[in-house]
Amino acid sequence: MTKGKAGAMRILVVDDEPQITRVLRTSLQSNGHEVTVAQDGGDALSKFLKAEPELVITDLAMPGMDGIELTREIRERSQVPIIVLSVRGNDDSKVAALDEGADDYITKPFSIQELLARVRVQMRRLATAAGGGPEDRIELGDFRIDMERHQVMVHDVEVHLTPKEFDLMVYFARNADRVLTHKTLLRAVWGAAGIDQPEYLRVLIAQLRKKIEPKGEPKYILSEPWVGYRLSPSGDPEE
Repeated sequence: MTKGKAGAMRILVVDDEPQITRVLRTSLQSNGHEVTVAQDGGDALSKFLKAEPELVITDLAMPGMDGIELTREIRERSQVPIIVLSVRGNDDSKVAALDEGADDYITKPFSIQELLARVRVQMRRLATAAGGGPEDRIELGDFRIDMERHQVMVHDVEVHLTPKEFDLMVYFARNADRVLTHKTLLRAVWGAAGIDQPEYLRVLIAQLRKKIEPKGEPKYILSEPWVGYRLSPSGDPEE
């Protein structure tokens, strides 16, 4: 399906609080998006299959099928971006949803401008993915990665990475602007055996930052407290 307007998306909003869905629908529609609303996970899954949205925004705490289970069900069918809404302090649920495949989270209460910024990030990810390109090369933001030569360029300057640093950089690049949990990154770089070794990730992140970050200040690899990390390929994330 094609979008009705340039820069618009089909968005499914899921929340069991009508006042929240009403505000989100109005705000998103006023920015040109086509919005479908669901009141719970079961209703959302049914509407997801019919509406074929390009983005899902879902609350986590809902009766019946919650946001974590909904994320799991959607991921079995699609790679559509998913943003989860979570109350402050509910870090375990946020991490669980991200481990199931959610792409980002917003903590309640949040501003509409923050939500719209996160939607733009997902639009940017989709546009980058649609651009395609050779599988042996990744080009995005300030980064150029040559898979065959194991070469990483930042602002056209080559940085020399160890094999593990390179593997981590490639995984970040393939999931740019997406929140990646510690568990997800450990599994991606070290396999199942590395999940219980968080110190591996802390050391590797520190080493990678020293090589790619200007003046050692985090600009590209951003920490998500208690959750994980996110790569901002242009160093100017929309918060």
